[in-house]
Amino acid sequence: MLGAGGVGLTAVLTACSGYGQPTADQATTEASESAAPSSAPEETGSGSGGGSEPKGFTTTADIPEGGGKVFKDEKVVVTQPKAGEFKCFTSVCTHQGCDVEGVEGGTINCPCHGSKFNIADGSVANGPASKPLEEKTIKVDGDSISLA
Repeated sequence: MLGAGGVGLTAVLTACSGYGQPTADQATTEASESAAPSSAPEETGSGSGGGSEPKGFTTTADIPEGGGKVFKDEKVVVTQPKAGEFKCFTSVCTHQGCDVEGVEGGTINCPCHGSKFNIADGSVANGPASKPLEEKTIKVDGDSISLA
């Protein structure tokens, strides 16, 4: 009797363990749908394999000479202090971690407490920040700018 009860319990537990999981037919359909090619373009890695180069997050034309632009998604600010010279810094203010908001008058400006940083080297132009913005490495390839 105990043997028959154990077999029944095993059958119940086996049936419950698959609850909420797709059947074999559903799993096959889902796997083939996820393997379907995407219509969205893909970016490639380092570009050393003969494929297309990755696209940058901005272009040189988007960065005004003597100014710059903040890129919130990348958490950087790109500047062009002189024609054809592009610099990149973290967009996080060194004072209290606020995100800088814009570039104007030759400085990168933080809206929280008024700190300003030089567009040429990220040094402090006006406190309360006492440390410069961290410089980031970028790659300028033709008119495309990307993080290196």
